Amino acid sequence: MREFELGRAVPRTEDFRLLRGRGRYTDDIALPRQAYLHVLRSPHAAARLRSLETKAAAGAPGVLAVLTGPDAEADGLGTFSSVVQRRRPDGSANFVPPYRVLALDRVHHVGEPVLAIIAESLAAAKDAAELVDIDWEILQSVTETAEAPAAAATVWDEVPDNICFVHEIGNKAAVDAAFARAKHVVREQFRISRVAVNPMEGRTALGVYDEHEDRYVLYAGVQGVHRTRAELAGTIFKMPASRLRVISPDVGGGFGMKGSAFPELALVLWAARKVARPVKWAAERGESFIADHHARDNLSDVALALDERGKFLALRVNTIANLGAFLASMGVHVATNNLGGLAGPYTTPHIHVTVTGVFSNTNPTCPYRGAGRPEASYCIERIIDIAARQAGFEPAELRRRNMIPPTALPYRTGLVFTYDSGAFEKTLDMALELADWRGVAARRAAAAARGKLYGAGLASVIEIAGGPADLPLEEAVEIRFDPTGHAAVLAGTHSHGQGHETMYRQFAAHALGLAPEHVQVFYGDTDLVFHGRGTFGSRSASVGGAAFLGAAQKIIDKGRLIAAHLLEASALDVEFAEGRFTVTGTDRSVELVEVAKAAFVPQRMPRDLELGLDARAVVTPPGPTFPNGCHVCEVEIDPETGVAGIVRYAVVDDVGKVVNPLLLKGQIHGGVAQGAGQALCEALIYDHGSGQLLTGSFMDYCMPRATDLPMLAVASNEVPAKTNPLGIKGAGEAGTVGALPAVMNAINDALLPLGIRHFDMPATPERLWRAIRAVETKKAPPP
Repeated sequence: MREFELGRAVPRTEDFRLLRGRGRYTDDIALPRQAYLHVLRSPHAAARLRSLETKAAAGAPGVLAVLTGPDAEADGLGTFSSVVQRRRPDGSANFVPPYRVLALDRVHHVGEPVLAIIAESLAAAKDAAELVDIDWEILQSVTETAEAPAAAATVWDEVPDNICFVHEIGNKAAVDAAFARAKHVVREQFRISRVAVNPMEGRTALGVYDEHEDRYVLYAGVQGVHRTRAELAGTIFKMPASRLRVISPDVGGGFGMKGSAFPELALVLWAARKVARPVKWAAERGESFIADHHARDNLSDVALALDERGKFLALRVNTIANLGAFLASMGVHVATNNLGGLAGPYTTPHIHVTVTGVFSNTNPTCPYRGAGRPEASYCIERIIDIAARQAGFEPAELRRRNMIPPTALPYRTGLVFTYDSGAFEKTLDMALELADWRGVAARRAAAAARGKLYGAGLASVIEIAGGPADLPLEEAVEIRFDPTGHAAVLAGTHSHGQGHETMYRQFAAHALGLAPEHVQVFYGDTDLVFHGRGTFGSRSASVGGAAFLGAAQKIIDKGRLIAAHLLEASALDVEFAEGRFTVTGTDRSVELVEVAKAAFVPQRMPRDLELGLDARAVVTPPGPTFPNGCHVCEVEIDPETGVAGIVRYAVVDDVGKVVNPLLLKGQIHGGVAQGAGQALCEALIYDHGSGQLLTGSFMDYCMPRATDLPMLAVASNEVPAKTNPLGIKGAGEAGTVGALPAVMNAINDALLPLGIRHFDMPATPERLWRAIRAVETKKAPPP
């Protein structure tokens, strides 16, 4: 089993089935008499429903039911909840809009569900939708983040100023005083674009109602089945959780978005009860753009104060965060709960942040790979680069002067977080060496000789994982042996591409000495797994690993008693190592697998022990972890076309103890691609007047391709965390957190010789070309 030990580059065991097309996703499940749901959505950003005529649609061939918002209200369906609450400027609680499964009398964004049509086939449901007659009263809308607080359009009558909350943290007086005495003050406004999540597998749901048991089953690709069950059962259907089983099979990417509750999850269950048949809904790609929750979308005014030596004195950030028309389950969390990353790995003593959350006539915003962390790192890393240019410091050196030394750890930052471990300057040095930072000048000259603009950017970032900071969430794992000596691991986490089956088999080899073929991993079923928080926030390895070790220790403790009985020795004389119980000082031993088999044979068991060998553990970590790293990006821009390309990329990450270097590199690669994609090409753009989404397909919304990235140089600087027994920090979001600022720092470095101080994402060819042409036009002599 040594090949499965922690730290080994073990290929993913689940790939044996996935790469042969044997994965089982929600849309692969087909049940007898299955019907199909089509959702008729609002074509307007803001409108009232004057009248709604569905008689013709209900009588169309193959149609089983047409359901409306009033129907949902009549059946007592509730509204979706917002997990985090903040305050308005007057101190009152933030307004939580009624997020219904179907619109009642008014719509608030393009794509809001209006009607649910259930039919024998999807084609029949779509045909029936054409027969629905709706009389709309079109209203004014607002989609732009900066305009929302002062817009004439009001998204909700209860909030005339469109301001959901104003959240303030930090010491404002200390920050103001630091700015007053600063030698250098640097200010800039940063726009972080709105993006679509676009997982490979779109959202899909299949609902079943069993009238004999009066119980529902939901098949859906979600990130946490227990959280989904709690929201649907408790908030929407107002029934005991035991009446709803949620099964999430293989999931083709979640990225935070599939951790949210959505109307379609409730609609298939409600519809299944109405028509007494299973009901399936699968989002088409074009539908996903207007039906899924979006991400990012904020505008930040950032200022950094420095003394004459380049030491950071204070940081001030004022952000407007676009929440959309409704509050996603964790929408407010994204905007306010990961602000601690603004401190970076630096000693900045005073930081003050104000976040104004605003409503707009757009889709709700939700967590997306980083969930506020990339935004925070972008603000601090971009302003540091601008400060370095303005005050005359080399960017890497300015960072070095302000980094927290290892001797200062644990370190309480100027904002929220207390870091337990890290070697930030060493990570910086490793990244500069890996990237050949000394060769930047030569590569710049070579690019210039080819007529290209060259830029090099770096970002030293840190994030929270396994949080929240004040109250980390628990996780559960159960280990259950069967009479053949094989073990089932039932995990409360959920894999949607990370490789959890491989990870838990490695934990089993490490803690119990079990061969991978003796371990089966289960997750994503509320009837099978007794409890779990799910997968989000780079927490599964650290918190799930701690829970596994807790359950494994209970297995060892009971196994020792059984082994002592089998070996006719005192339990005090029996030790466990590498999957075997041994009587101390002798060669008498028995394998754990044999002990597990004996646990089901009454004649071989101590009389005072229950039959079987199983254990469960629910573990709450004492604190979060803080993965950190340094990214170095190099780009070249063709000034004639505006095309920018990443030519070199290096990253060194401290994710604590590395469980599997192969899986780690995969996570880093994917994260970098998503961060680079937002920096270079991704953006959801709305028409200013009508509120229509202009980038609602892959014809208009650009996604990064494999050819857009070079080979990535990836290395690790392992500094174990002190808040979990394995020392793991987490890696799922690390790539994105660093890539967003590193790529844009490189783009801005390339544009600096032209006199462009700051260029906002995305760095598309058109936008770059226009920026370069604008500079050339200004410099051109008058005719």
